[in-house]
Amino acid sequence: MSTVIASVDAGSPAERAGIRAGETLLKLNHHEIADVLDYRFFCYDPVLRVELQEPDGTVRRLRVRKDEGEDLGLNFDTYLMDEPRPCSNHCVFCFVDQMPPNMRDTLYFKDDDARLSFLMGNYITLTNLSEREAQRIIDLRISPINVSVQATEPQLRRTLLGNKDADKSIEYMRAFGEAGIEMNGQIVVCPGWNDGDHLRRTIEDLMEIGFHSCSVVPVGLTKYRKGLARLHPVDEESANAIIDIVDEYGEKCLKRFGTRMFFCADELYLKANRPLPDESYYEDYQQLDNGVGMLRNTTNEFLDGLRDIDDGDVSSFTIATGVAAAPFIERLVDEAKQKFPALRGEVVAIVNDFFGHSITVSGLVTGQDIIRQLTSRELGERIIIPANMLRHGEGVFLDDVTLEQLSDALHRPVVVSETDGYSLVDTLFSKEEDTI
Repeated sequence: MSTVIASVDAGSPAERAGIRAGETLLKLNHHEIADVLDYRFFCYDPVLRVELQEPDGTVRRLRVRKDEGEDLGLNFDTYLMDEPRPCSNHCVFCFVDQMPPNMRDTLYFKDDDARLSFLMGNYITLTNLSEREAQRIIDLRISPINVSVQATEPQLRRTLLGNKDADKSIEYMRAFGEAGIEMNGQIVVCPGWNDGDHLRRTIEDLMEIGFHSCSVVPVGLTKYRKGLARLHPVDEESANAIIDIVDEYGEKCLKRFGTRMFFCADELYLKANRPLPDESYYEDYQQLDNGVGMLRNTTNEFLDGLRDIDDGDVSSFTIATGVAAAPFIERLVDEAKQKFPALRGEVVAIVNDFFGHSITVSGLVTGQDIIRQLTSRELGERIIIPANMLRHGEGVFLDDVTLEQLSDALHRPVVVSETDGYSLVDTLFSKEEDTI
């Protein structure tokens, strides 16, 4: 734990009160500060009694006035004010265990930290929580919490998570539900393990616990599974069976709670060869980050954005995307070409040689696969890729190929489009896009 203040924001309440970098934050309104959750929660009030320790050990106390909810303005060496907590599970489907060797170290770190669930939306299993920490979540009203559920039958949950105590976290879920803590769930379905009747039980239990929403997603399997549990990918038959179960309970939840609560990821509809549901199915897109409704939302945004475009005379393009999304992106490009027949460009589905051909999502496409598969093709004047192919906030693919290297290899500028329909329209038609 490190509550040593690394810097103080200029013009912040802390700076005005004379708080300095190098001091240690001890308490806010008489509450000890252990990590960022304590800091966020206890600095909400408009009047704060701050206890600090100076580098020489002197303790001083001061009073700070600010707007309610305004940040105090303190920064620490780490975002959590502590080290992230590694995962204590050995899940049979863990994607990190299926990573190729010799990649950057951060890709092999498994976090399972409740603080990151609240602060950044990460999904956690709750197996790392102590009873004291679970009670703190209730006491501080930390919400929402995003939970990797997988199964609620105790022995199955222990087996899937590879943790002999994994069933204890089910009691935490019940306690959070009773306390009114909002929970969003995720169920990774592994055919032959937690589908069928096991999936039904899990859904029924989550209904009773009081989850706010839950996504149901297919297991992702790479070609690097030597020595790991034998799992089968979700195929067309199993995808259809999963959708049928989820839709059955979705209808029950609509009648009982006014919400479907359970939603299938777009990838399941693609695997099942079913059309995507209408927009009303997704309600307020509460599971969008888990790939639930992303294609439907992108389609609607793209068509809305296209209506506002008057000039279709732009440079030609090649869009590189994942195999799963390629047919949908191609339909959107076709809609644009119908309005602007002079528009020139194509969509290329990049087969995932790096992780294995069963991986079809664009977020796991690597730079080297794009280079290899586009080098021999006739290309447009620019290459367009979705932003989810890159490390967040950086121009680097999972295999550490940079945008500059991609551009140099293909002798084309590379344009990055955000993963929404409006951005795709802007990328296709704007001549002012940032390029590499």
